[in-house]
Amino acid sequence: MNRRDAIATLGGGFGAVGLLSAAVEGPLSPRAGHFAGKAKHVIFLFLNGGLSQVDTFDPKPALDKYHGTPMPGGNPKTERTTGNLMRSPFRFQKHGQSGLEVSEIFPQVGGLIDHFAVLRSVHTNVPIHESSLFMMNCGDLQAGRPSMGSWITYGLGTANQNLPGYVVLCPGVPVVGPPLWNSAFLPAAYQGTHLTNKQSNPKEMIPFLAARSAMDRQRRQLDLLAELNRKHMLARNSDARLAASIHSMEVAYRMQTEAPEVFDIAKEPERVRAAYGESEFGRGCLMARRMVERGVRVVQIYHGNAQPWDNHEDIQVHRKLAGEADPAIAALLTDLKERGLLGETLLVIGGEFGRTPSVENSAAVKLQNGRDHNPYGFTMLMAGGGVKGGMAHGATDDFGFRAQERRVHIHDLHATMLHLLGLDHKRLTYRYSGRDFRLTDVAGEVIQEILG
Repeated sequence: MNRRDAIATLGGGFGAVGLLSAAVEGPLSPRAGHFAGKAKHVIFLFLNGGLSQVDTFDPKPALDKYHGTPMPGGNPKTERTTGNLMRSPFRFQKHGQSGLEVSEIFPQVGGLIDHFAVLRSVHTNVPIHESSLFMMNCGDLQAGRPSMGSWITYGLGTANQNLPGYVVLCPGVPVVGPPLWNSAFLPAAYQGTHLTNKQSNPKEMIPFLAARSAMDRQRRQLDLLAELNRKHMLARNSDARLAASIHSMEVAYRMQTEAPEVFDIAKEPERVRAAYGESEFGRGCLMARRMVERGVRVVQIYHGNAQPWDNHEDIQVHRKLAGEADPAIAALLTDLKERGLLGETLLVIGGEFGRTPSVENSAAVKLQNGRDHNPYGFTMLMAGGGVKGGMAHGATDDFGFRAQERRVHIHDLHATMLHLLGLDHKRLTYRYSGRDFRLTDVAGEVIQEILG
């Protein structure tokens, strides 16, 4: 049965069978990539606000030497006024066989650094949160493009038809919000499902979880809606957008049978929950492991509401934030490895840009111990899913301001992620408004050096 015939024969009572013949031909049915990829899942840990590279994974001895002096060539011009160079208040230490240096505020990640490729030469286009968030998530500076997770699920589908293929966890809403995980002109089935990890009770996380009696009522409503939609589509020679909407409603219904178990981290042993920590970010990381274990294709976790890593006033706030992120990241990587999932799960860590090596002294701050936005050179971490660990790729200048060696644009990062999943970023296209669009626009090169 082809897709059109399957849609045309939709009728009442398709609940247990699922949309499009048990989703055999549904929009989220699993599909092969362009070639055999090593990764099957993606977990993107988004440290929203702008992680400071010179205080975490890109040590710069020159900042100690020239602390308090102007940067050669003049102080950086980014979004706000900056002053003289400022040393990192955190000590760096070599870790693992690779000897990569990591800040003291990430001790557990440092202990696992041999699993990571540390990309020290990432750069983006502008020093503004909104535009940089769009670029990192959607491959463009402006709203209206499909998100990275939407492109991935469009290309590969997902293994578990009872859960969304793309899930976004955040205790609140990051800057910009839903456009960061939207499907834009891709079919609606590929849009990310946003859930709050502020609570650990699944019924508080997912408002539509219902009692059995309510589910029975919903089933009858969906069956009636399916019959009406069937007649609607027959008169219109099939409608892909309507089919996607039906599929989304079906997934929402089926989630009620599986989601309570997936998001109930109380089922995990105490030692496991303790390893991840009691923070919202830690809970999100544990939920991410439970989701990929059950076939979810893409999980994105924002560290917190708004932009917690945006420390213009005092970089010491990084220590508190790292105290939540460090154990959670280490526990997630260790957990994935112990369960045999790290090889097939691509772990990506970073924010929308970095921070300046100089102090911010704009009128917007009272305590001048923070750093401004820096899109010109920052650090991202990748592990698992075919990534070569224990290596640093690229470099910024002596002060950590601008990417200089083996520069990595966001398009290159996206191209590499897709490649690890078995997708050719130049062939993953969608025709819209007379043009073939892709996540990487008309740019992007795979970072061959980090492929394992």
